[in-house]
Amino acid sequence: MKNVPFKLVSALVGVLSGLLARTLFKQAWKLGTGQDEVPKTTDAQRGWSEVLLAAVAEGVIAAVVKTLLDRGAAQATAKMTGSWPEA
Repeated sequence: MKNVPFKLVSALVGVLSGLLARTLFKQAWKLGTGQDEVPKTTDAQRGWSEVLLAAVAEGVIAAVVKTLLDRGAAQATAKMTGSWPEA
């Protein structure tokens, strides 16, 4: 029961991390390639290498953003409550 507030915060952080990661990925793709549009997996005009590169880049960015926000939320919870939250 004591983890209920952290679980709510964690759910919110999960949603925010997804939104932030998507925004960062789009900006990184635009900066790195000069293209405004991220390749869709079903786009016949894009090759396998481009589509796979986009998928890998998006995955890495999403994982890093989620880790940063999750870890930060856990540390903030620990500072406020005095104990590390359980998953």
